[in-house]
Amino acid sequence: MQAFEIYCPRCGWRPSAQDRWQCTPQCATVWNTFWTRGLCPGCGMQWHETQCLGCQRHSPHQHWYHVPESSEGQREDSREPVTAD
Repeated sequence: MQAFEIYCPRCGWRPSAQDRWQCTPQCATVWNTFWTRGLCPGCGMQWHETQCLGCQRHSPHQHWYHVPESSEGQREDSREPVTAD
């Protein structure tokens, strides 16, 4: 399973485990949206945009997930050359 860094694609703010979002105006459940990749555990609403608690702007939820640069390098380095026998 690949690890992602989670931060606002607009300002770089990083949410902590204690941060919470509210499912508004749907069911008012309060939870950390990154625990469920934007899926409300209360009503099942799939949020496609997430508001940054730092800059207050909205961005597509998927744009918050970033592959760490060190992981990108490891992926390339771990590829085995294919040889013909």
